[in-house]
Amino acid sequence: MAAILTQIMINKYVFFLLFSVLGSYKASAQGSYFYYLEKKNSNFDSLVAATNNESIDTVKALKSYQIAATYFTRQDIENYNKYLKQGISSASKSQLYKDIGLYYQSLINFTKPDVVNLLEKDFTRIESILKKYKSKEAKKIRVIMLQNLSLFKRMQSKEVESMNIIITKAIPLAQSIGDNELIGSLYKGVALSFYNSQDFTKAIEHCNTAESFFNRLKKQTPQSKGFLGETLLVKAECLMRENKMAEAKKELNKTYAIIKDYPESNFHSFYFSTLGYYQMKLGNFSEAFKDFDLGLNNAEKYKNTAIIERINLFKQKIYREMKDYHKSNEILAEVCKTSPYKKNKQETLKELVRNFTALKDTANVNLYGEKLINSIDSSNTVLIHQNIADLEARYKKAETERKIARLNKEKIQKQLEVNKKDSYLWILGLVLLLFLSLLIFLFLLYRKNKKLSEQKEINLQQKIKDIQQKEELSLTKAILEGEERERERIAKDLHDGLGGMLAGVKINFSTWSSNNLEADQHKDFYKILNQLDHSVTELRHVARNLMPESLLNFGLETALKDLCDFYTRKDLEVDFQPINISKNIPLSIQLNIYRIAQELLTNSVKHSKATNILLQCSQSEEYFMITVEDNGKGFKEEDFKKSKSMGLHNLKNRVNYLKGKMEINSDHEGTIINIELNTYAIS
Repeated sequence: MAAILTQIMINKYVFFLLFSVLGSYKASAQGSYFYYLEKKNSNFDSLVAATNNESIDTVKALKSYQIAATYFTRQDIENYNKYLKQGISSASKSQLYKDIGLYYQSLINFTKPDVVNLLEKDFTRIESILKKYKSKEAKKIRVIMLQNLSLFKRMQSKEVESMNIIITKAIPLAQSIGDNELIGSLYKGVALSFYNSQDFTKAIEHCNTAESFFNRLKKQTPQSKGFLGETLLVKAECLMRENKMAEAKKELNKTYAIIKDYPESNFHSFYFSTLGYYQMKLGNFSEAFKDFDLGLNNAEKYKNTAIIERINLFKQKIYREMKDYHKSNEILAEVCKTSPYKKNKQETLKELVRNFTALKDTANVNLYGEKLINSIDSSNTVLIHQNIADLEARYKKAETERKIARLNKEKIQKQLEVNKKDSYLWILGLVLLLFLSLLIFLFLLYRKNKKLSEQKEINLQQKIKDIQQKEELSLTKAILEGEERERERIAKDLHDGLGGMLAGVKINFSTWSSNNLEADQHKDFYKILNQLDHSVTELRHVARNLMPESLLNFGLETALKDLCDFYTRKDLEVDFQPINISKNIPLSIQLNIYRIAQELLTNSVKHSKATNILLQCSQSEEYFMITVEDNGKGFKEEDFKKSKSMGLHNLKNRVNYLKGKMEINSDHEGTIINIELNTYAIS
């Protein structure tokens, strides 16, 4: 029976874990082995609608992958391919999400016969690709693939390799992103390994560890509830194996409390098969049959052949206990005929021999006894032949090596005899060899000197280039600093000089009009007064753009937020996302970063016709990253490079000044501009 549960759990974990990533929606592969909790599809339908209307490409890609996985669960390959293509298309501007798409593309291998070998090969390749990313999404998928690689090793009876992957790679990676659901599922896999080795005490211990991580989740989803329910059932069976029936009953009750709200779930087949085993252990055979029948109905509905086999083997054991050997034999014969598991077939043959022995049916005892012996002998014969073949191969290899050594020895002896007879030719050959060696040495020396000369020339050119770059940097610095000083001077003159004068004029007019004019009779005058007021406001706005006061008073992050707020209007949403922006960046660099962001937003607002703009600024040590993404009409990159706009020219100068690099991705559905700057460039 342990082999049945092991195979069920292995297949179920493989299919379940492949999709437990990037969101609260779960998915599976073939419904045969995947236990899921589900009430209705309203949440999924809303996800589909939201995804189709999503304007941010990376978000749309991620949601499309989730939907594709869910359709794969329902074996709807047409919709799976549709949303997989949509996700890959939306991820075209992001290498991370394109690489994540490789994982979802590999799932189609579940429909192929050699599923384990194909997926093991794919997962190993994709895991090495995703290793370069630090994002939480990439690490989650790496954990899932590592866990399934471990399960594939277990299915190949490579338990040591399996456990090594889980303990040394998967668990530390899951802990690094603080994903309690993933950590719990990994410890559940460790518990299953101990179950396989019949160490039920250790299995229970790791089930408790897994349960503790599931209980730490702030919000329980159907997926996490399913993981917890599976853990409790494994723990319950381990307790029953140790005859701790009262404790096992508590775990069964806890499981039922989880699944009772999901009456249509295929999880019930696993639950009722375990509950039936509990009643069977207590000797309550009639109750056990009721539970097994409930489990069979659910398993047959979802075509879960492994659970069906598990329940039938439990039932035949009850028939044997009731001395109804004929019914027991009927079940055993069917399982022996249809089971894909070699170990279960051998165990079934043993049970048939026992039953026919009890029936004193000598003919069938001999028949099934011979089948059992043949199955064992057959495997032993294969092993013996394999060992003989290995020995023969090693012998032939050693014999070939000895033959080669003997021929080499004879060849050397013949060569020595020839050398003795023709010593003059040998001496002449040696002289020629020395002469040739000298020529080779001189040639190598010449090449070395030539390379040194070329390297010196390269170094000289590099020094000249460095000097030119320093001169260009100094010139750019002087131009930018002069430009900022002139902006500051003009802003101060406008704000304190002309602005103050206009404000004084406005105050004097207001005072005079309130004493000498009636508002109803002199509307034109008050209209002019309002225009003067707007002019003062516009003047101050121009001064503020020339030199942002919020940058000087409160720092870069506040200034950028004010800039985004300024551009936001009724038909345009500008979203600002600051990440780890330091307040210790030199003021001159803060000002250049502000001007770069200002130019990018100005161009997007003026030319893109976008309704959503995202400005994301983040800092990692000395590097400062700026990303501007909009959903506008886009433009051709060649037009950007050929543009003679003064604003774009200043933008390129400021990026080069901060030793930065700029990447532009644009099509007819939006634009993404990524800029990386060095905050130590001019420190």
